[in-house]
Amino acid sequence: MAKESFDKEIQFLRMLVLTSGAYSRGQFAERLGISVHTFDKTIKRLKDIVSSVQQNLPQSKGKELAETIRYSYYDSTDPMLLFLYRAKSLKESESQRISLLLAAMQDSSLTTMELLDACCSTLPAELPMPDEKTIRSDLKYLEEVGVIAREPGPRPFRYRINNDLVTELTQDELLDLYHFVDVMSNTQIPSVQGYLLRDGLKKQLYRQQEALGAAEPFLYKYHYYSRILDEANLFTLLDCIRKRRYISFLYFSPKKPKSYASKNTNPLFEREAEGSQERTLPLQVVYDHQYGRWYLLSYDSRQGIKKYRMEGMTQMEVEEKAAAEEDFLKKREELDARIKYSWLIDTGRPITVRARFYNPGHSQPNFIKERVLLQGQWGVIMDEDEHSFIYEIIVNGTFEIKPWLRSFGSSCEVVEPAFLRKEMIEEWKELQTYYESVRENF
Repeated sequence: MAKESFDKEIQFLRMLVLTSGAYSRGQFAERLGISVHTFDKTIKRLKDIVSSVQQNLPQSKGKELAETIRYSYYDSTDPMLLFLYRAKSLKESESQRISLLLAAMQDSSLTTMELLDACCSTLPAELPMPDEKTIRSDLKYLEEVGVIAREPGPRPFRYRINNDLVTELTQDELLDLYHFVDVMSNTQIPSVQGYLLRDGLKKQLYRQQEALGAAEPFLYKYHYYSRILDEANLFTLLDCIRKRRYISFLYFSPKKPKSYASKNTNPLFEREAEGSQERTLPLQVVYDHQYGRWYLLSYDSRQGIKKYRMEGMTQMEVEEKAAAEEDFLKKREELDARIKYSWLIDTGRPITVRARFYNPGHSQPNFIKERVLLQGQWGVIMDEDEHSFIYEIIVNGTFEIKPWLRSFGSSCEVVEPAFLRKEMIEEWKELQTYYESVRENF
């Protein structure tokens, strides 16, 4: 797939999961900013990918893609939307060529010219034949990502499959490694690379006739599909932070009526995009565990520190220009000072929040206190007695901490500040109206 197509399909899948297929074709196309014809082509492409990489799913072309997503919802040891990464985000010719190169290096190490001959002799006639420059570019890419290794020695260099990790392990060691990677990829952030490594280890185990059994030893329920999709840009952003590089992208905020806009190459059909064109210097990436969202914190030359939801970033391009190391460090120091008291990424005015938490009955374990200690970040517990305790924390604004306080229900009472206490009272009054014994409009 081309780069822009990958962006489009990420947004397409995100909306498909969030709406569970409730939108019509026209509504889907309008929300994405594409034509109905492009919608049909995209869903056909996704169905083809699903049928090629998810052998356990229904193969009927008549089924809607939304149905196949619901069908695999509980198969969380293999997240459904991971198939997009297995498609490699490559064009068909690139995917075919790289597959042939890897197959040629399975049994022996080869030079660039030997790989060129092997590729040209087996590539389908309808695909363009590569030249030496293209093969060298493919080999450089495969070496950078660690798939192949260049053997020491004089020119011409020889390349081989870099699979020492799995070939030098015994079956028991390989099985232990597989189980470790399985647990870590399902419990740590980020996880896409862990899932891909797990799948590679599983294939190696099957090659060695090591049956994994009908059921996996560990089962997980996967909750945040958006997190998987946003990891497509995560490592690009982390690389930009490491190299102090600027990026530009088309951004769609959550409040925008559209979440994507196609890049028109024909000036006759060019139209103004709904999103805003941004150019910024990435400083930090933050993950919100509560909602499964990634955020980019960056520096804008006009507005200073800016925050973006990664799900709204499309058509990302990395610039060659890099910020001076001294300037970059100053901007990082400014960001660190602004988010010192952020519950997540809020950069508002610091406020002291005090809340009283009520302990459960004496016969129960104090799960309220345990949760406050686990999730309360740098807040402190004070004024504790057998019935309750006071929790105090300084945070930038109350917007981000409010859902956490609300999640404790009647076990939490906000004491200070007064305006937050009033807001919580009004919200609970509104909730109470939903549970009246008799409702006129029921």
